[in-house]
Amino acid sequence: MRNDVRERREAKGLSQAALGDALGVSRQTVNSIEKGRYDPSLPLAFAIAAFFATTIEEIFHVD
Repeated sequence: MRNDVRERREAKGLSQAALGDALGVSRQTVNSIEKGRYDPSLPLAFAIAAFFATTIEEIFHVD
């Protein structure tokens, strides 16, 4: 699954660590999500979408 987490994070000027802190996960988790090595749980996907004030479908794309 492809996602726009990195682009959205960088647009807000956040580091992976800062985003991880805001979401309650580690920097490594954010890195793995951005690289597509880890698909977040549904609650985490909702948290990411809420953080960026958008929907899950706008951030995560099924290839």
